[in-house]
Amino acid sequence: MRIDIITCLPKLLDSFFAHSILQRAQQGGYVTVAVHDLRDYTLDKHRRVDDYAFGGGAGMVMQIEPIARCIRSLQAERSYDEIIYMTPDGERLNQKTANTLSLGQNLIILCGHYKGVDERARELFITKEISIGDYVLSGGELAACVLSDAIIRLLPGVLNDETSALTDSFQDNLLAPPVYTRPAEFEGHQVPAILLSGHEAKIDEWRYEQALARTQARRPDLLE
Repeated sequence: MRIDIITCLPKLLDSFFAHSILQRAQQGGYVTVAVHDLRDYTLDKHRRVDDYAFGGGAGMVMQIEPIARCIRSLQAERSYDEIIYMTPDGERLNQKTANTLSLGQNLIILCGHYKGVDERARELFITKEISIGDYVLSGGELAACVLSDAIIRLLPGVLNDETSALTDSFQDNLLAPPVYTRPAEFEGHQVPAILLSGHEAKIDEWRYEQALARTQARRPDLLE
């Protein structure tokens, strides 16, 4: 898979992709993450990518021209399954969306900034708009990182245990059950005996019951 991220603040993304699972995924050849500085696609001598909004109002707007140049440059090299814009008014990111996107080969993620992008960029190029929640960030970079992480960890070979992603919360519309590790006793609190029994079928049944009970208590909407 290849993920191209377009941003006017590329250094914000450096650390996120340079550690842990995301770093190993790139080193192992499972994914290529390419970050593109939108300022490289402006013809303005000051490398500006924003301007005042027509009609007035507070805040600046990302211009259509550098966005168009960047996306068209990438499209000249390969075809893309989706061109995604991270925006608070997009569809809410969930596990189903991450699963679907993980099946693609090439994705572009456009990070918004300021008051957002010129609407014509959304009309002409964007095929999918995604939000990570009902709140506003300073820019789309953190949201792009969240989306990328959710996708990359699903790619075959990225996780050491490929069944791990399949038992995560939300994969079956249930929250994950409680998990424990050594020591078996801590300050009088014991690990449930069933988990020490070695009886795989009963352990699976216990985990399902716990996942169902946790979902009913914390996120009953998932069961509707």
